Amino acid sequence: MSGVPLSVLDLSPVPSGSGASAALRASVDLARAVEGLGYHRYWLAEHHNLAGVASSAPAVLVAAVAAATSTLRVGAGGIMLPNHSPLQVAETFRALEGLHPGRIDLGIGRAPGTDGRTALALRRAREALVADDFPDQFAELHGYVEGFEPGHPFAEIRAVPDDVALPPVWVLGSSDHGARVAAELGTGYAYAGHFGTADPVAALRSYRERFTPSRRRSAPHAVLAVAVLVSATEQRAAELLVAADLATVRTRLGVSAPLPSPEEAAAHRWTLAERNARGHLEREQHGRPVAGTAATVVPVLRELAERSGADELMVVTNVHDPAERALSHELLAEEWAVQAPR
Repeated sequence: MSGVPLSVLDLSPVPSGSGASAALRASVDLARAVEGLGYHRYWLAEHHNLAGVASSAPAVLVAAVAAATSTLRVGAGGIMLPNHSPLQVAETFRALEGLHPGRIDLGIGRAPGTDGRTALALRRAREALVADDFPDQFAELHGYVEGFEPGHPFAEIRAVPDDVALPPVWVLGSSDHGARVAAELGTGYAYAGHFGTADPVAALRSYRERFTPSRRRSAPHAVLAVAVLVSATEQRAAELLVAADLATVRTRLGVSAPLPSPEEAAAHRWTLAERNARGHLEREQHGRPVAGTAATVVPVLRELAERSGADELMVVTNVHDPAERALSHELLAEEWAVQAPR
C-alpha cells in the first residue's frame, strides 16, 4: 500500500449466537485474508472476562496467526504487562521471534484490560492492583535480554531462547500519559483511538516532540488505531454503526454481552440509561467508529493520518458476521490503494 500503511487490531469479537472458540478461528481466517490484501501488521488484543471479546491470550493467538501467514508482521496489541511476569513475557516473545524471525511485534500496556475483580484474579495480590511500577517492570523485561546492572538480584537470569532479540516494542496508551511514557522509554507508540477520548493528534504530537532515542529505537514510530466500519452502502454502514454503538453502550454500563447483529440492534428497545449513554457517545469527538462506504471513509482516515502524523493506521472492525467483517477490510484496502497519494 502506498503512503501510510494499513494494519489490523483484532479483539476477536464474539458474535451473538456463536461461541468464543469460533471467534478465535475467525481471527486466524481474517489474518489470512488481510495478508492477501496487503495489510502490514496484525495485532491481537488482551482482554479478560468479557462475553463479547475472545482475545484473552494474545501470545497464543500471535503464534497461531504467525503460523498461518507468511508476510504479515504479527504481534500483541498488547500484552498488559502488570498482568504478567516480565521474565515470562521476555521468554514468550523471544520464542515467537525465534519461530518467526523478523515478523513479531510486542505491544505492551499498563492497564489490566478488565474489571477490578478479574484483575485481582490475574495478579493474585491486592497490592499489585495499586502498584505504579510500570517503569520497573519495563526495565526488568529488557534486563532479561540486555543484561542487568552488576549486583542486580536477577543478573544471572536470561530469557531463553537467548540467541534472538526481543521483538520491537511499542507502548500502548489512550491518553497523553502513555505518549509521554513511550517517548521517555524510547519505544514505538500505539494510540488506542478506537476507544480513547483524548485527541489523537495531540497525543501523537506529544510523543514525537518528547521522544528520546534509545538503544532499541533511534526514531519515533507512531501507530494510530481507529475503529472503522466499511460497507458497500451507506445504509448498511449505518446499521453496522448502530450495532457497534449498542455494544459500546453495554460495555460502558457494565453489561457484558456478545456483539449484537445489526438486526438485533435495530429491534432493540433502548432503556433510558442506554439512550443517555448513546447520546454521550454521539457527542464525543473521538473514539466512535468511522463508518460509511470506502469512498467516504478513506478521505476521513487519510486526513486523520495527515493531521496526526501517524506512521500507520491500525483499523479495528467489530462486525457480527465474520464474512461482513472481512468485506469491510477488503473494501477499505481497495479504496485506500485507489486514493493513495501520488
